[in-house]
Amino acid sequence: MEDRLIRIEVAYARPERQVILSLQMKPPATIEDAIRASGILDQFPDIEPLSAVGLFGQQQSTETPLRDGDRVEIYRPLMIDPREARRERALKK
Repeated sequence: MEDRLIRIEVAYARPERQVILSLQMKPPATIEDAIRASGILDQFPDIEPLSAVGLFGQQQSTETPLRDGDRVEIYRPLMIDPREARRERALKK
């Protein structure tokens, strides 16, 4: 096992607040490990346990191993279908 630490960021955004937390972890570490270690679940207790997660905009499993410099993103459920949102915007024009 390696003794060096990897640098990770955990990001979560709501309409009124965005948070990016930086932490260092011992490898091997997974997305789930980083989310738990970051303390973000304490700041946002409403985050769903089965929320979609990803790395740099690409959806991943919570068991995905992390590498130095990765940014873990926790995604919120869509409030409206993107196609429906486009239709509504087009009607307002």
